[in-house]
Amino acid sequence: MTDLPLSRNEDSLRGVAFALSAYLLWGFMPLYMKALAHVPPWEVVAHRVVWSVPVALAVLVALGRTQELRAALRSPRLLLMASITAALISVNWGIYVWAIGAGQALDTALGYYINPLFSVFLGALLLGERMNRMQLAAIALAAAAVVVLTVEAGRLPIVALGLTLSWGGYAYLKKSLPLGANQGFLLEVLILLLPALLVLGVIEARGEGHFLHGSLSDQALLLGTGLITAVPLMLYANGAKLLRLSTIGFLQYLAPTMIFLTAVFLFKEPFGRAEAIAFPMIWVALAIYSVALIRAARR
Repeated sequence: MTDLPLSRNEDSLRGVAFALSAYLLWGFMPLYMKALAHVPPWEVVAHRVVWSVPVALAVLVALGRTQELRAALRSPRLLLMASITAALISVNWGIYVWAIGAGQALDTALGYYINPLFSVFLGALLLGERMNRMQLAAIALAAAAVVVLTVEAGRLPIVALGLTLSWGGYAYLKKSLPLGANQGFLLEVLILLLPALLVLGVIEARGEGHFLHGSLSDQALLLGTGLITAVPLMLYANGAKLLRLSTIGFLQYLAPTMIFLTAVFLFKEPFGRAEAIAFPMIWVALAIYSVALIRAARR
């Protein structure tokens, strides 16, 4: 993996391999998290943080890129920015872990389907980027789908909106963090390390932890959270720098599609009338968005 972007706006085979691997890993992650459904979400998130540190650190050491991280640790401004992104990603992880365990994987798929459209809206709102008619139509259609789900269920799809807002905010702020992809991720989990250790210390001291007081399978799964957390994030961050925006735009639908299929056919989650209306609306919105993305890339 590298932190160096391409000098030209074109795809590379290595970029496709990185990004495709990341989205496939994210697509299969509900199966992993379902196996940990009996573990409280905050405990799983704490383990994701703790075991991500050695994985991310090993990658940086192997690449010989630790100098930039050491400089960031001495910069109050960078530490503040990374603290905000770290908080957002931890919220995103917490919502996701809870949702999978609570039988709401379908809502997580919805959240990640909506996310690219939310990013366009965020760019217009905060950066003054102009939206064309197709983008406006796509966002309006996605918003209408959320309204359909809200009216039918009598409540907002909190999981989907929570994932969309936390990941969208994370991605937006991450762009302004002047650090390489790998260094930035390691800095974030280092910031979260102390709170995570405190959480695990309290849980284990009470005898309620699933690592020191759990089965061998629980221990193995919790140890593995470092790999399933750090590896896809770092693969994605590096792959995005080696691909065109339009390519990333298509690949990003892979993970929520896999989550959707897993939720409906493996987890047997309810797929009623509202979902049968709302999800096709989202898919049409994403198709419109993709066409607009392709046209923009050609120009």
